Amino acid sequence: MSELSGQPEKIAVVGGGSIGVAFALVFARAGHPVTVCDPEAGRREAVPAELAAKLTALAEAGLLTEPVDSIASRVTVESEMPAAVAGAALVQECAPERLEVKRSIFAELGAATGPESVLASSSSAIPASQTSEGLPSADRTLVAHPGNPPFLLPVIELVPSPLTRPAVVATAHRLYAGAGMSPVTVAQEVEGFLFNRLQGAVLREAYALVRDGIATVEDIDTVMRDGLGRRWCFMGPFETSDLNTRGGVASHAEKMGPAYARMGAERGQHDPWTPELVAEVERQRRALLPLERWEDRVAWRDERLIDLLQTLDHSALSAPNIPPSSPKE
Repeated sequence: MSELSGQPEKIAVVGGGSIGVAFALVFARAGHPVTVCDPEAGRREAVPAELAAKLTALAEAGLLTEPVDSIASRVTVESEMPAAVAGAALVQECAPERLEVKRSIFAELGAATGPESVLASSSSAIPASQTSEGLPSADRTLVAHPGNPPFLLPVIELVPSPLTRPAVVATAHRLYAGAGMSPVTVAQEVEGFLFNRLQGAVLREAYALVRDGIATVEDIDTVMRDGLGRRWCFMGPFETSDLNTRGGVASHAEKMGPAYARMGAERGQHDPWTPELVAEVERQRRALLPLERWEDRVAWRDERLIDLLQTLDHSALSAPNIPPSSPKE
């Protein structure tokens, strides 16, 4: 909602591919008028049907509070960028991952939008400092990198450049959070941001384990799917470690830190958990969960795992009898 008018703020999406349609859904579901812009006529024609299909799937799962048609009616499609982005509080760029393409788009966006419009790139690798270098709109440009698909994975990484104004980051955070997303602000531009650096660490080790003949692809996926992934779908690695050892994350680091340091050294990585680093992690975790509430949180974790197990068992009973490794026909 606009803080001045009390009316829903306009959102513009540049790029009518799968990510662009997903963002249109996210903001339209939250009550915003959304304009999607794409230069290709075929893409423009495909947007309404793709949007309706995604909304219908959510409705059938009981995940919408309004009729599909009501939400879809908030989304319009335009061919010309200036008309699409005029008056938008936030422009979400969802163009191909090529620097020259994004720079051209952001140069045009800067000229077609007002000085308070947030210009956000969905880029998963190109930082805002490159996208907006030398542009007058650099101070209101940032990366807003979603998980895929954004209408099902709510996390979104806000990565400002050194020139991005704090007020712009705050506005972006408000708009994404208000649309039901889970924004996190990355303090510095770093390749891969948070999502892909964390994902990349797991993938690097997974590939190395296959290369070294330690495990098969299926075994590694099983460990992730039936082990780590079950906890990580509702907790992060720090909370997982905190709840795994009585005494919390500091006790876990004392017991397991040396072993993890040796594992890292095997891969040529020297990033020990220093006492100062552990103390900072412990400080942040205790601010979130005092030790006197530790047992209650462990019980909460177990209840969530039970709920998940019930859901997975129900899904297995209703799913076709196809082994996970079988190719789709």
